[in-house]
Amino acid sequence: MKRFRVLMIEDNPGDVLLTSEALQESKYVVDIEVVHNGKDGVDYLFRREKFEEVDRPDLVLLDINLPLKTGHQVLQEIKANVATREIPVIMLTTSSTQEDILTSYQEQASCYIVKPSEADQYFDFIKVFDKFCSTIE
Repeated sequence: MKRFRVLMIEDNPGDVLLTSEALQESKYVVDIEVVHNGKDGVDYLFRREKFEEVDRPDLVLLDINLPLKTGHQVLQEIKANVATREIPVIMLTTSSTQEDILTSYQEQASCYIVKPSEADQYFDFIKVFDKFCSTIE
């Protein structure tokens, strides 16, 4: 079974906790790293500053509403660089607007998931996560 290194770029501690707990229920082994703003997310992916020694993730979970750089800005930078453009990016965000969904797919997001509003709904997220991971395994 594949082990997935996941980078979560999320500024809400409650969402980090719920997502991390849900990922423990995945049928895959998931190692999750978390950064709390868009700038750190980009620095992590490009191994800059304090992130020089990190391994690139297999998958990115990306919120849209982030401090310092928005999720859209981060996604654009990921997909514009030959070293990172092949990393799948799942937008995991509270926004359900058509504009954000369409923009994310235009910017080459691999998947768009609206964050569950209830803790028990995170297990529906795991079903989607596992199906997605099975396509890149």
